[in-house]
Amino acid sequence: MASTPQERGDGVRRRPKDRKAQIARASAEAFSALGYHGVSMEAIASRVGISAAALYRHYSSKYELFRDAVVALGQQLVDCTAFADELPDEDPQRILHRLVAALTDTALANRESGGLYRWEARYLLGDDQATLNGQMRTVHHRIQQPLLAIRPDLSSRQRWTLSTALLSVVGSIVDHRAKLPGGQIRALLAELAEAVVTAELPPPTDDAAPQPEPAVRTADTSKYEALLSESMQLFNQKGYRDTSMEDIAAAVGMPASGIYRYFSGKSDILAAAFRRAADRLSAETAEILNAATDPEQALATLIDGYVARSFTHPELDYVYYTERLNMSPADQDILRNLQRATVEAWVGPVLELRPRWTPGQARFAVHAAMALVIDLGRLMGYHNTAQNREVVARLLDLALLGRYRLRAALPAK
Repeated sequence: MASTPQERGDGVRRRPKDRKAQIARASAEAFSALGYHGVSMEAIASRVGISAAALYRHYSSKYELFRDAVVALGQQLVDCTAFADELPDEDPQRILHRLVAALTDTALANRESGGLYRWEARYLLGDDQATLNGQMRTVHHRIQQPLLAIRPDLSSRQRWTLSTALLSVVGSIVDHRAKLPGGQIRALLAELAEAVVTAELPPPTDDAAPQPEPAVRTADTSKYEALLSESMQLFNQKGYRDTSMEDIAAAVGMPASGIYRYFSGKSDILAAAFRRAADRLSAETAEILNAATDPEQALATLIDGYVARSFTHPELDYVYYTERLNMSPADQDILRNLQRATVEAWVGPVLELRPRWTPGQARFAVHAAMALVIDLGRLMGYHNTAQNREVVARLLDLALLGRYRLRAALPAK
């Protein structure tokens, strides 16, 4: 509930001393929930319980408010891990454990606004983006210092892979709405983070050539499919709002007016593309579960398929998290329910393999595994090689199965 101005004993209203902190939290939550373009100064003022004019006394523009909110979240991650620089002689395993605990507490405290720096920070400009990048490098280096002391054989690339995996596991809780008591969340994330940083990563190979992308058919009979495919590629490269209907039409080779034979607008294209991808994923998941002879085979096949699909079509995951707010609320609800159904399909075999977990814990673990695919894929530039797919699949093995499994090289999907 928004606070109201307090009154002194003489009846004179006064401004709360923490007004700027209230504005910062309200704006961070608004930008995270609605996206940068979905928030107005008036909406933030309303959340705080003040007028827009009063808000402008603190911030001159929406961008200034947004920038401060993102940088403040990044600074919290820097501040909560600062102790690691002051403990050079402490047991590195203990430092790593404390880092996970501190990062988890910070993520929990900002669960309603953490999506801001994970998905909306792309709207930062120039020096502001550099500031956030510097904050994140500091946090990565603090994780990598004890990690290197524990595992001196790690290469720089491997250290970045593992510190990214740790931050992904912890940060995954801002991407979903599943619920668990705080103590259980802390214990589970500590378990998952400890598992992924122990990963034995495969040695580098000469497999540097990415898998070729299939050509998009643009015959008249497949205009609908081409529109979906090319639109998602453009939304991934340029962003939803910076992609015009003319851009989409040019990519497909048709006049912009022709798009309206299939879709009412960009939002309709976005929703249709996600629905198509979700339907296919749902069908594949059901097929895998029906054909599997045991839970380990089921989960292994789900993992391998999910990793391969993400590297072949990286735009689907990234655009989902960055642009889904541009769909109508009804379409967002439908897509969220489809995602929940996919997660629940994974929870079944996970529980059979991890019987000491509750369904709620298994659900959090599945969300963490899916975040690993996105965050590691982004770190690797989604360079679609057997090496990269193998690395990501191994980390999912540790998160969900608690061990490695023997497998052949993962094929591209």
